[in-house]
Amino acid sequence: MNASLRLSVSSLRAHKRRFAGTFLAVFLGVAFLAGTLVMGDTLRASFDTMFGNATSGTDAVVRSAEAITTPGESEGVREPVATDLVRTVEQVPGVAAAAPDIRGAGQLVGANGRPIGGQGPPTLAGNWIDDPKLNPYQLAEGRAPAKSGEVVVNRGTAEKGGLKIGDTTVLRTPDPVEVTIVGLATFGGEDGMAQVTFTGMTRADAEKYLTAGPGEASTILVRAGPGVSQRELVERLTRVLPKGVEAITGQESTEENTDMISSRFLAVFTTFLLVFSGVALLVATFSIHNTFAIVVAQCTRENALLRALGASRRQVTASTLTEASVVAVTASAAGLAGGIGIAAGLQVLFPAIGFPFPEGDLVISGLSMLLPLAVGVVVCLGSALLPAVRAGRTAPLAALRETAVDHSGASGVRAATGAGLAALAVAVTLTGVLVSPSIWLAGIGAVMALAAFVVLGPVASTTAVRVLGGPLGRLRGVTGSLARRNALRSPRRTAATASALMIGVAVVSLFTVFGASLKATMDQTVSRSFAGDVAVSTPSFGAGGSGLSPRLAGAVQQLPEVDTAVGLGRGVAEVDGRGRALTVTDPLALQRTFDLGTVRGSLRDLGTDGIAITGTEAKKQGLATGDRTRLTFTDGEKHTFTVRAVYGRSELAGDYVITRAAWAPHRTQDSDTLVAVSFKDGVSTGAGKSAVEKVAARYGHPEVQTREEYAQSSAGGIDMMLTLVYALLALAVLIALLGIANTLTLAIHERTRELGLLRAVGQTRSQLRAMVRWESVLVAAFGTVGGLALGAFLGWVLVKASDGTSDSSFAFAMPPLRLAVVALVGLAAGALAGLRPALRAARLDVLRAIATE
Repeated sequence: MNASLRLSVSSLRAHKRRFAGTFLAVFLGVAFLAGTLVMGDTLRASFDTMFGNATSGTDAVVRSAEAITTPGESEGVREPVATDLVRTVEQVPGVAAAAPDIRGAGQLVGANGRPIGGQGPPTLAGNWIDDPKLNPYQLAEGRAPAKSGEVVVNRGTAEKGGLKIGDTTVLRTPDPVEVTIVGLATFGGEDGMAQVTFTGMTRADAEKYLTAGPGEASTILVRAGPGVSQRELVERLTRVLPKGVEAITGQESTEENTDMISSRFLAVFTTFLLVFSGVALLVATFSIHNTFAIVVAQCTRENALLRALGASRRQVTASTLTEASVVAVTASAAGLAGGIGIAAGLQVLFPAIGFPFPEGDLVISGLSMLLPLAVGVVVCLGSALLPAVRAGRTAPLAALRETAVDHSGASGVRAATGAGLAALAVAVTLTGVLVSPSIWLAGIGAVMALAAFVVLGPVASTTAVRVLGGPLGRLRGVTGSLARRNALRSPRRTAATASALMIGVAVVSLFTVFGASLKATMDQTVSRSFAGDVAVSTPSFGAGGSGLSPRLAGAVQQLPEVDTAVGLGRGVAEVDGRGRALTVTDPLALQRTFDLGTVRGSLRDLGTDGIAITGTEAKKQGLATGDRTRLTFTDGEKHTFTVRAVYGRSELAGDYVITRAAWAPHRTQDSDTLVAVSFKDGVSTGAGKSAVEKVAARYGHPEVQTREEYAQSSAGGIDMMLTLVYALLALAVLIALLGIANTLTLAIHERTRELGLLRAVGQTRSQLRAMVRWESVLVAAFGTVGGLALGAFLGWVLVKASDGTSDSSFAFAMPPLRLAVVALVGLAAGALAGLRPALRAARLDVLRAIATE
């Protein structure tokens, strides 16, 4: 064992406590990262197994060859295939069985009268396939549906809705259909496919409620006979299929379904968690760097003596890096075990909160272990590198001097560098936000702004602590003044300690401001575009929900209190070769209920061959009123439409509008996403809303809301997102607190003699504890204020960059109450972080402390 290694081991044995905070910071960051990767691998493997088991009997899938995909959606819409093709398929040599698979939206109502699911994952309905090998759902209890009105539901949906075999409930298709549950099913051995709900009906009911007419199916499932491979079966089917229809293997279909789950949920979910792992590790970097910087400063005389005795700079540097390596490897290895524990805990927690984590063993891949281990070691060594180099530069003569108080940080070079970096960050950010809207430029500017804050931290800390700690002298007397002076003693140390908390608070503030801005944007959109009095909607986001009955708007229109009721349906078509979402509605009623801005042309005469588009889309497509454009629908039909109106605002109305008569020949399962209602003069909102609710009750009890309620519910998902963000960022704040506590603990060790002298001249234990706690609060206040300022700025940048690169208009909002709560939490966190160091300081033996060198 060489000299550097022996010195490192001896140092670690003698000073275990001073590395405790570093160990915990690395441990938590690595555990979160490892847990995220293991959980992602496990979910992916579990879904692969589940889909594989569920579709193991399907050897080929016959479907429409072309899909129309609209912007922002990964899965396209395909034309139905004729069920008559089943007879053709069954006659192909090697086919053992074939069955039409009809799929559509169908939301089941639970025993409590509330719809089940709909908050993201799809709510599906379809025909129950009698062939158990072709049916991805397996009957677990009861029997298959035999007559109209009978259904089988997946067991997870039944449990969530409090339903059982024999119960009668309502299925929204979107028209309400009364159904009786006669069986419960599983999917691939699980109670359901994640949170997707499924209701199996008779084939006749599925054709009646889920398709535009009889004789249509989403796909045809095919099972091969003995000795026929999936690829061979597809080749035989391809020879007899008509133009526009294709066959793919069952394996390819399974992979597509798994990829869909991965792209829609798993990739987004794991990326989301990885981002927060990165934030936690970034915060840990500051805490680790600060710990080693303090340790090196405290070991100045020790390192100088080593240099005086002949140790080279390289040996002293290597000794410090070896200490960091030991901490890094042990903490990272422990973090891997912690990450596996986190993944195992989530595997138990997910089903408890309603997300059925597929059963199976944890999947621990080499990458999931090696990557967090490498990241933990690199972060720890990288954070310790500069302090280690500084240790190696210790002059031998420093052994003859007392360790000086650190006056660094307020240098002119640092101030000039930080100011220049800040000016460049502002210039780049404003260019990416105001001059040439670019998310990338704005992002680069934001990163530079963060760097500028870190560089200027020691420069700003002196002024900030003086201002923030000013009232302490008056409120807490000598104790407050001493706490303020201690925080001012080392600007670089104070800034480095506060920087970890600053980053955590900045990210929290950023999401708080952005979330408030999104809610303000939604409120602005509804206030500006929605001229109606109430809105009828289904409270859902994502792919869930069955929509509203297209007959609801007509029924509401018959009410004596109502002036105009208009339903907004959704269609899909290719407009000049590009997939686009269409708004299917009554154009004149739309104009009376929504503010469409300036309208060029007329919405009166769209008919069956006219279309209205927004000015933005007209500019993109190079279209004007009177021009013609070709629409290709999902059924393969191509028609030329004339642009008869160009309107100013899309927002709630969408970018393309056609009439219901134009959409009717191409529709599949028809539904509305919103019904907007305007009341006649003299009708109060309360009376009108009550009348609309009575009619809506006949169509599955969709929610009837005032304009204000509709705006709030539309932004409801934002609060859920913020709650998750706060929960995840709690880890970063915890690591920052560990950094503050560790810094104070090391500072107490450094000031042992000083604290003993204070006690000797009359300072009580309670005064000493208060002094340390207030110092912690001052450091936290500096980090919190800096984080709030940086987070608010970055929130503004994100909102403005989104506004500049989007067709929609974003509103910027600062939520003072929420930001005040963030500030209070930051201060409370500082007080909490100071508790243990304060107790340790108060327990010092006075005589031993005075005798300490």
